[in-house]
Amino acid sequence: MSNIAKIVANLKDWQEGLYKELHAHPELSMQEEWTRERITQELTDLGVEPKRIGGGVVAVLENGEGSTILSRADFDALPLKEETGLDFASTGTQKDADGNDTPVMHGCGHDMHTACLLGAVKVLLAQKDLWQGTFIALFQPGEETAQGAKSMVADGLVEQVPKPEVCLAQHVVSIQEGTVNAVCGPTFSGATSLKITVYGKGSHGSMPHLSIDPIVMAAAIVLRLQTIVSREISPSDFAVVTVGSIVAGASANTIPDSATLQLNVRTYKESVQKKVTESIERIVKAECAASGSDREPEFEYFNRYPLTANPEEQFDRITGAFKDYFGDRYADGEKVTASEDFTYIPKAFDVPYFYWTFGGFPDPESAPGNHSPQFAPTMSPSLQVGTEAQVVAALEYLGK
Repeated sequence: MSNIAKIVANLKDWQEGLYKELHAHPELSMQEEWTRERITQELTDLGVEPKRIGGGVVAVLENGEGSTILSRADFDALPLKEETGLDFASTGTQKDADGNDTPVMHGCGHDMHTACLLGAVKVLLAQKDLWQGTFIALFQPGEETAQGAKSMVADGLVEQVPKPEVCLAQHVVSIQEGTVNAVCGPTFSGATSLKITVYGKGSHGSMPHLSIDPIVMAAAIVLRLQTIVSREISPSDFAVVTVGSIVAGASANTIPDSATLQLNVRTYKESVQKKVTESIERIVKAECAASGSDREPEFEYFNRYPLTANPEEQFDRITGAFKDYFGDRYADGEKVTASEDFTYIPKAFDVPYFYWTFGGFPDPESAPGNHSPQFAPTMSPSLQVGTEAQVVAALEYLGK
């Protein structure tokens, strides 16, 4: 393991060039055609035969008998206008799901994840004397919309690659560059979004008595929803209910006949998630009835993210390898309220998984968070540490 840092350091020029290229060509979720082709090209140049599955790319590296592990990197970007000031910043636009032109940016570090996993592939191919078994590198689309992992599973991922013993993934975040963190148990929250449409009866603004006002109805719903976390969820549990959008009406003197709310729910327990969504539906239906609505509200669930919770066995084993390799650059981290769709993959295989984070900023106090227009991790040492972590975790299962 002592030579890994030197091997990865020798990739610096290639890896930074690749990262800049990926960063300058971001693509929205499930539209990542250029990115997929670029990953495919890189793998082909390395002598690997990539498989395209569900919008993603998979490379299977075989090196004799031994364990099989899978490591995943996501590669989609966000509808953000980049404000990093980098000389390789994104300036492009793309049509979103509604057909509107929008700026696009790698504002969550998925370009770095891809460059790190490709770097790990390159190291393992060049150093086959270090390991034996099978390493599956999975490059996934659509993480930001919770579509990508499910699309690969639906397209036959489980049938097309060997079953791994464990699945791995990582994420660059706004902690000290050069460091690696992990959490035992809940790591990323489970999340779901929903659109709720409530129906009233439209009227002229001067004749409110002839209406059933859906805006008043929506306002009452928003206030009542605040009691779910404060009065229905145990203080020992975590839950967030956010109303991020209310759309109703088009003029000052017209009462519309409907209103649409969009909500986001996050928890660290599936049972709490179920309780919160049941409470939301109960409250919405009750407020509609209290307002005299004669039409049932509509609920549309989307962007569902499963809970990410590291099992103790995998946490102990891989963080042990991280501590041996990184020394005091490894530390136990803290769970975060962001969400991930990665775990759909190990669940499909019915195997355990392990997820960790690595730092990308020299000053965490002033660092922008993920999804910020200013999000720009340092290339060095972040690319090297992210690649080393991939290799170290892989060798824990595949090392001779």
